[in-house]
Amino acid sequence: MSLIVKICGLSEPETLEAALDAGADMVGLVFFEPSPRNVDLTKAAELAARARGRAELAALTVDADAKLLDAIAEQVRPDWFQLHGSETPEAAVAIRETYDTRVMKAIAVATSADLDRVEPYAAVVDRILFDARAPKDATRPGGLGVPFDWRILEGLNLGKPFVLSGGLNLGNLAQAVRIARPHGVDVSSGVERALGVKDANMIRAFIGAARGADASLRTAVSHAG
Repeated sequence: MSLIVKICGLSEPETLEAALDAGADMVGLVFFEPSPRNVDLTKAAELAARARGRAELAALTVDADAKLLDAIAEQVRPDWFQLHGSETPEAAVAIRETYDTRVMKAIAVATSADLDRVEPYAAVVDRILFDARAPKDATRPGGLGVPFDWRILEGLNLGKPFVLSGGLNLGNLAQAVRIARPHGVDVSSGVERALGVKDANMIRAFIGAARGADASLRTAVSHAG
C-alpha cells in the first residue's frame, strides 16, 4: 500500500484545491472552536462538496457531543471521524456504528509508555494516528508543531494501518517515514505560512516529498531483500 498523505486543518477553497490537485489521499476539517483551524458547518459543507470523490474527508473532533456529531454527519458527510480527545474505545465504536463512518483515533505520544493505551483502540477503530503530546499549558491537543521521538514506533505492528502526525514538515518528513515506517502521514502546521493559514506551495511540496520518501523507502527495502 502506498503511503497515505493527509493534509489537515484546511479552511479555504484555494488551499483545499491545492491539496486535491497535488494528489492528497485525505483532507481534514477541524471542528473544535479553540483551534485556529476551526471551520463552521456551512463552510465545511462547501469544502466537503469540493473534496467529495477526489479525496477521503476526515472530520476532526475533540470530545464532541452528540449534537455536533449529528450536525457534522448530516451537513458535511465525512468519510472519517478523527477523534482527538479523551474518547473511550466504546465511544469510538458508537460513533462508527451511529454514523456509518470509519474512525481514526489519535494517541498522544511522548514516551514508549504511551503505547500502552493503543491496544483497546486498535481493536475497534479503523486507523490509529500517533500525534505528539501537547505541552501541559496547551489549550488544544496535538504536538502544536513539535514532533515526538519517532524511534518509539520502530517495528510497531498494530495489525492495522497507523498514521504519523505531530510536527512533520518538509525538512523532517523523509527521516520520519524512514524511522517510523507509517502507513500514512498527516500534516497541518507544517504547511502553514502563519498560524492556521495554509500555503498552497508548501502543501504541494509536502505531498511531493511524501511521494519521494515513500518511493525511496520502497527501493531501499527491495534492495535489502
